[in-house]
Amino acid sequence: MTKLRDDGQPVCVYYNARRVSDRKVDELIGLCRGVLSDGVATVEEARYLVQWIEANRAYRDQWPIRVLYARLEAMLADNRLDVKEQGELLDLLMHMTGARLPSLDEEAASLSTTLPLDSLPPDICFEDRRFCLTGKFVSGTRNECEGFLITRGAIAQKSPTRETHYLVIGVLGSRDWVHSTHGRKIEKAVKLRDVNRTGLVIVTEEHWAKSIRRG
Repeated sequence: MTKLRDDGQPVCVYYNARRVSDRKVDELIGLCRGVLSDGVATVEEARYLVQWIEANRAYRDQWPIRVLYARLEAMLADNRLDVKEQGELLDLLMHMTGARLPSLDEEAASLSTTLPLDSLPPDICFEDRRFCLTGKFVSGTRNECEGFLITRGAIAQKSPTRETHYLVIGVLGSRDWVHSTHGRKIEKAVKLRDVNRTGLVIVTEEHWAKSIRRG
């Protein structure tokens, strides 16, 4: 039997689940920014993040929650957080939230996440390669940036697919993103790269712009 809302309309289970999932990611991003606010990561704060993730177990495998959980588990394997691990945790949280230390000013809070970037920035080829751009670019408007690609023989896509070669993340966050640090395009690209193993790579606007200048 189809479930109905109070207004008599059918409940969209998928939509509601996605909305709750988005809310959980935003909540965790907020907690991570709280840890960063004083520029120090303590073992108590690390344990609290683990407890929060375990209390929200249904969302533990969602990116970027799964990345943070795996790293925290490894760091807390000996039930402590040494100086090196504190620095690594701060670095991870900054990548995850796009924040700077020691304070989170308005500009820093709107920066893009760098967590999904490929660890070694790859050489970028343009001829017949498919690019998807996301976020706000300091290099120009979206149309201008896509024009840079087209003049170099590349193909601009609105959304990442199995045929996409590169997702380029703009330096600044977009008002259209579902989360303050990332949006659906990044989530989809991470899945295509890490789950579907399509060969898609994720790079920053800075690396992309340098490749354009060299070309």
